[in-house]
Amino acid sequence: MTHPATLRSTAEGLAATLPALMAQADQLAASVLPGAHGRRRAGHGDEFWQYRQATSSDWGARIDWRRSGRADVHFVRETEWQAAQAVTLWVDQSQAMQFTGDKSRAPKVERARLLALALSVLLLKGGERVGLMPDMPARAGRAQLDPLAFALAAEGPREDYGTPPDAVLPAHSAAVLLSDFLGDPAHLQDTVGRAADRGIRGTLVQVLDPVEEEFPYQGRSIFESMAGAIRHETLRANDLQARYRARLAERKDMLSALARATGWQVLTHHTDQPASAALMWLWQQLDAGRGR
Repeated sequence: MTHPATLRSTAEGLAATLPALMAQADQLAASVLPGAHGRRRAGHGDEFWQYRQATSSDWGARIDWRRSGRADVHFVRETEWQAAQAVTLWVDQSQAMQFTGDKSRAPKVERARLLALALSVLLLKGGERVGLMPDMPARAGRAQLDPLAFALAAEGPREDYGTPPDAVLPAHSAAVLLSDFLGDPAHLQDTVGRAADRGIRGTLVQVLDPVEEEFPYQGRSIFESMAGAIRHETLRANDLQARYRARLAERKDMLSALARATGWQVLTHHTDQPASAALMWLWQQLDAGRGR
């Protein structure tokens, strides 16, 4: 059982980080889409949206004859699609995600948290429902942001690498997974495959530090995992560069193949790149898939 003093200290530490995280997320969301609002589009609903010119594929019953009578062409009355999209997020908070190759850059997990929360701001402002794996169901409304931020700021697991939890997501919803995806590929493939079988559209965001791409090490080096479970010492680190880069390329190829096989999307984002670019890409991917 956790000692009350330890629990209080942990809670106070979390509370101290939340305002800054929320402010960053709001600012990032505003920079990508100022005045974010609901994504109106044609579909099944009750509220009138717009008239559009009829095409050969429209049934006669869909034509609005009163509006068409005032013109030389036929018009169809469209209603607004009001079904809210459910989007469930997962942020890998394992020890490997605590890595940064430079003190001037935030750790990978901080970038992943920021992207997840900023995306939540945009989605909730747009009337969508947002949840967080493993056990926060998707809900709508600004009130959902505080629980999301609190959960994202919590301390992660002690394992070196993370894998998506076995969470049951709503069928035909959307999922966004943010990780370095350097953990067990078999578990990830199984999780994504089962989700795709249930009609869940998804996006994989691989967050990497630029050092993890470049492998700039030379001479005698000691490599140790963030949790200390793995340790390797070499006198010629430069000899490992080609093999390391090949292994990383294999992992990226696996993610691309998984995305192709399931109809998901994949993005590699580096922590020295603007967070706004990744957020805009995520927003566009979710917006494009909403009508499917």
